[in-house]
Amino acid sequence: MSTTTLPDPNLFAGTMVGVLALIVAWDAWALSRTRSDIPVIGELANGGYAWQSEGPQEVIRQWGNLFAMAAMIALPWALAEASSTMMWWVILWDILLSLHLISLMIAKRYAITSTRLFADGQRYDWHRLRMPISQPKRRIMLQRKGWSIFAPLPLGGNPDMLTIARSRIRAILDEEE
Repeated sequence: MSTTTLPDPNLFAGTMVGVLALIVAWDAWALSRTRSDIPVIGELANGGYAWQSEGPQEVIRQWGNLFAMAAMIALPWALAEASSTMMWWVILWDILLSLHLISLMIAKRYAITSTRLFADGQRYDWHRLRMPISQPKRRIMLQRKGWSIFAPLPLGGNPDMLTIARSRIRAILDEEE
């Protein structure tokens, strides 16, 4: 009978905190360049359209992620004690997740051009996106092709701007097909 040894819990925790730190740093960098990518709101010179959300609209947009983050903040506390993981790893994990949670709720800028969608500091080519037929009322929901369970890409904003953006996205995606 063989015995399986588990990895050192502190080494594992450190690795997970390191990965989370990289994700948080990447997202912060991506969000910091949004104003340079999208300097104006409204009609763009190239025929595109840009809009901005507000904090409450981002909460609506990200509600599922916010609940997931809350669970990810709470669950390690019970597991840390059971696995003899040092508590400061859990505290650091919670600090990083809290920073990420805040970044999910701050106002964002979005833009549509003939070739790309700009959202969350990222650029998405239209051929990599699709728009489901059924759409929520208070946000736009796109799907990233090939991303499996990570496919949803919600876009926030006020209803008037979302109406304009939704019609332009549909027109662009209809041309892609």
